[in-house]
Amino acid sequence: MAEMKYSPKQLVAVLFLALASTMIVTAQNTVQDMLDAHNTVRASVGVPPVVWDDTVATYADAFAEKRRADCLFEFSPLGRPYGENVFVGTGSEWNYVDALNWWVAEKQYYDHATNTCSAPPGKSCDAYKQVVWRDTTAIGCQGLVCDGNAGVYVICDYSPPGNVVGQTPY
Repeated sequence: MAEMKYSPKQLVAVLFLALASTMIVTAQNTVQDMLDAHNTVRASVGVPPVVWDDTVATYADAFAEKRRADCLFEFSPLGRPYGENVFVGTGSEWNYVDALNWWVAEKQYYDHATNTCSAPPGKSCDAYKQVVWRDTTAIGCQGLVCDGNAGVYVICDYSPPGNVVGQTPY
């Protein structure tokens, strides 16, 4: 096999592009980013902050890995021990906070005074209510780029789960 030689300028350019790509994908994808984003939304409605739980995160990670090959918008199986939110997007430029913002956008359909959701067909208030569920104390999330750059899959699990029928989230 022939040895490939690159000039120092070519190597710098390749390293710069690789670093830039990594920065796009990992921007706002830390545990602290997700905690801060959740806790900002939670504080806006007067509920206590959540903490990161490695056990919950391991559960989220295991299911995200199952979606890596197909990037389908699916939740983990019923009977799971946690509440759960899922985000699937196209392309590979994403971050945790984008997913959280998508879930929180459901707030526009939620009427706290009547504890009702006026979402149009195909929409819901459940993801928003899970983010701000007052009794939830811990979260664990995972996000990944699906095989072949088919999209991104982000999942957050919540302990204890929310969306209890007949109860308000806050």
